[in-house]
Amino acid sequence: MSDAALAAHLAAEAGRLLLTVRDSDMLEGKPLGEAGDAIANRFLVAALRAQRPEDGLLSEEEKDCPIRLDRRRVWIVDPVDGTREYAERREDWAVHVGLAIDGVPTIGAVALPAAGLVLRSDRTMPVPPAPPRLRLVVSRSRPAREAMAVAEALDAELVPMGSAGAKAMSVILGQSDIYLHSGGQYEWDSCAPAAVALAHGLHVSQLDGSPLVYNRHDTYMPDLMICRHAHVAPVLEALARAQGR
Repeated sequence: MSDAALAAHLAAEAGRLLLTVRDSDMLEGKPLGEAGDAIANRFLVAALRAQRPEDGLLSEEEKDCPIRLDRRRVWIVDPVDGTREYAERREDWAVHVGLAIDGVPTIGAVALPAAGLVLRSDRTMPVPPAPPRLRLVVSRSRPAREAMAVAEALDAELVPMGSAGAKAMSVILGQSDIYLHSGGQYEWDSCAPAAVALAHGLHVSQLDGSPLVYNRHDTYMPDLMICRHAHVAPVLEALARAQGR
């Protein structure tokens, strides 16, 4: 099985497990989120260690092993991206299975189980054209200051949404046009979405336009921008004005 097929298969299967746990109605709220994280993590970690034993592995829900830093190929997974949304039985949560090679987000699959979708880096679709008024997807609970400034500068409509994976995939699906995030994310939040977005021809970078680099000792990933290439310059200009540059 190819790396891309494996990523998609594991993301889909983890999503099915999570739906089964959620739909059993045995747990609610925080205990449901914790159970989902644990079950999906056990499945993904066991499967990757069995299928790709020579590769490194980084998971949000697994104790970090520094051996990964010596590997060129590192699987980076988020068993439940948007645990709160999952626990609240919303649709805007995801499963991330990504593969970084030499620090580059190369292979990825993002499952949106509640929507019955798996977006993957090896099976792309045309990204719908942007509407006359751009849409900027933001956190439904804590929109980033930079995102709000860009939305104001571009007169963009705000689209509140839950998990990072759901936000990133919303650009591919034509539900939004720009995804900006600053602060509070880690490598597992964006590796798989970045790989899928890049494969779909989108621009993916830090807020200063520099590329995202994965499998670092410090897994904190401070900021992220995903959009069509035509929107990169206006977004960077709006960010520069907001930051007084």
